[in-house]
Amino acid sequence: MSTPMSSERGLASLPGHFHGFALMHIAMRRDARRLLAAAPVLTRAGLAPAGLWWQQLRDIIDWHHRSEDDVLWPGLLRRAPEFASEARLLGEDHAVLDRAMDGVTSALRGDAPVVPAATRFDSVLRDHLRDEEAVSFPVFARLSPDEYLAVERKVIAGAPLKVMSSLQPWMFDGADRRSVAQVAATIPPPVRLIGNTVLRRRYERTLAGVTRPS
Repeated sequence: MSTPMSSERGLASLPGHFHGFALMHIAMRRDARRLLAAAPVLTRAGLAPAGLWWQQLRDIIDWHHRSEDDVLWPGLLRRAPEFASEARLLGEDHAVLDRAMDGVTSALRGDAPVVPAATRFDSVLRDHLRDEEAVSFPVFARLSPDEYLAVERKVIAGAPLKVMSSLQPWMFDGADRRSVAQVAATIPPPVRLIGNTVLRRRYERTLAGVTRPS
């Protein structure tokens, strides 16, 4: 029996054309762990800086799963119609994830304890990404790189400015050099340059709200 493809085991076993998608899932899990680590030591003064970091992450996740529902899954269904029932279930999972993220947003506003909200978010996110990859990765792997990337380009083109301004440094944060080089090769050089300089510095300032909580 073949081992299911999963970004939880890294990118080495995954076809290269969807490494960018997989890196986003790796980044989401990384930030769920960051929130869990910060939650027990966040003081009242640290809630606002952590909240700014969290809003950046939530904007990316909101865009990621909305673009799946509106662009990615419909695009894939035209090439793999047998994926229809699974796509509907994944859309329903997004509603559960939304509620978990609402809990974190409320906690970082000071309306509820942060630790339970962070724990719930981490659990829901991990379960959702595991289920999503089990369904979607085999479909991605059946597509040629050109077929898949044609759909992915539509997804990226629809990203709002607030997402695009942090997506590249967020996705590459902590990623291994080979994966970064492979995915970066699909990014236009001027965009890549801005992402590695101005946008990365802005991202790192926001990141301090959770990596150095007060």
